[in-house]
Amino acid sequence: MQKSAPELATVDPVWAATRTQAAALAEAEPMLASYLHATILNHERLSGALSYHLSHKIGGGDLTPMSARQLIDEAYEADRSIGEAVRADMSAVFDRDPACRSFVQVLLYFKGFHALQTYRIAHWLWKEGREGMALFFQSLSSEKFGVDIHPAAKIGRGVMIDHATGVVIGETAVVEDDVSLLHGVTLGGTGKEQGDRHPKVRRGVLIGAGAKVLGNIEIGESARVASGSVVLQSVPARCTVAGVPAKTVACEECDQPSRSMNQLINSDAPGFLGDGI
Repeated sequence: MQKSAPELATVDPVWAATRTQAAALAEAEPMLASYLHATILNHERLSGALSYHLSHKIGGGDLTPMSARQLIDEAYEADRSIGEAVRADMSAVFDRDPACRSFVQVLLYFKGFHALQTYRIAHWLWKEGREGMALFFQSLSSEKFGVDIHPAAKIGRGVMIDHATGVVIGETAVVEDDVSLLHGVTLGGTGKEQGDRHPKVRRGVLIGAGAKVLGNIEIGESARVASGSVVLQSVPARCTVAGVPAKTVACEECDQPSRSMNQLINSDAPGFLGDGI
């Protein structure tokens, strides 16, 4: 399916495009029609579709899908900014991932998106003082999606976690708007420190697959971290670092690399940013 801009005249262009794409897919693949109606076409709003789908992803065992959905709906109703973040995240994946051809794919199949939306519910629970339930949601996300994001971490909008397996984001980490993380990224501490001990990733940053960013350090706006790097010191804005330990290999190269997904660095520099897929 060829990508096209949603109609600007609609009240919710992301949801309108998603429903249009789902209807077309249901017609093209009749065996998927029942699934597409249950997950998308039977719902009036994106929040309803996502709460239904996410609750069936993480629900089961000690937390039934119905109970999970009640909590998710409660969060969406109490904090409308979550819905705004959902749409920004969906758009980020659709715009940046060359393997993504529709909003339907993001909503139904991309586990990095699912893990991030589970975190958003857990973060809301954490802010409401419901730390036990927030940590339970964190555990479910880790088990179901292979992604471990502490509910106290602060993550902005328009974030893409590509492939996602093995991503770890610590308790005091900050990830600002329009950041892209590939699989295997760790935003962690360096040991048994207490207090503020995790990285601060500024707007527009791109972090390559398998990179480890450790300690209370700052990755400056529109910086890039090469895949496989171990970053132990702050990175200046608009600079690229690579290696173990990471060193600066270039600066002033790319404005908001998270959007362009420009993963090429100087061939003479150690490391690279590509995910190989």
